[in-house]
Amino acid sequence: MKLFRLLLCLLPLCAFADEPRVSIAIVPQYAATQLQAEWKPLLERVGAAAGVEFALRFYPTIPDFERGFLRGDTDFIYANPWHAVMAARAQGYVPLVRDREPLTGILVVPAASPARTLADLDGQAIAFPAPNAFGASLYMRAILTGSADVRFEARYVKTHANVYRQTALGDVAAGGGVNQTFNALPASLRERLRLLYETPGAAPHPLAAHPRVDPALRARVAATVLALTQDAAGRALLAAVRMPQPVAADFTRDYAPLEALRLDDYVVLED
Repeated sequence: MKLFRLLLCLLPLCAFADEPRVSIAIVPQYAATQLQAEWKPLLERVGAAAGVEFALRFYPTIPDFERGFLRGDTDFIYANPWHAVMAARAQGYVPLVRDREPLTGILVVPAASPARTLADLDGQAIAFPAPNAFGASLYMRAILTGSADVRFEARYVKTHANVYRQTALGDVAAGGGVNQTFNALPASLRERLRLLYETPGAAPHPLAAHPRVDPALRARVAATVLALTQDAAGRALLAAVRMPQPVAADFTRDYAPLEALRLDDYVVLED
């Protein structure tokens, strides 16, 4: 009887050990501690339902994250829209799910700033999280340099949070972000900023899988994420990672059109 009870206790551990283990990296728009707190509960629930164990891999900066997916380091990535293009070109990553709400890049200024148009920023310092952050930097710099013909000093400060803080403090004339991260700011910080410009919308960050991931597993993961909207706990997990309304993603429909923006001229790949 004692042996039987011991075997019963060990069954969940055995079942867990038999599950495949896959790696996933999240674009570091926030500090690793925040990403861990937000993503770990969601990945645990998705993994349990899809029959897989997710191992989070953290990169200290967005350029480090980019080098990782260009090498195909991880089985899954959660990446910005232009990263989806870069990852598909380099490794064939397949977008699985994304949020329904379009992503827009934004440019914010201190609340008391006299700037009212992009032209008012000519010759000023502007903060960006990283060169290839899509809406917050890459697309925004293309608009500033191209159609707006604005000269500026670009300062790359690693995260969206740093952009907003430095802009609110007046360390820079303006800062690039995206609608999702701006809306998630504490009211006390958001009230110290003013929206100056917003880019046209684009399909937002996808959860994408490397082609080495079994197609059946990809399908289970995608279906599980989509099913999280069916209960309150699942909706809370989705809201925490800023994907409250997940829908199926498609590279040809959602991300291939971004190539028409001709953003390759503005991509910076650091050594």
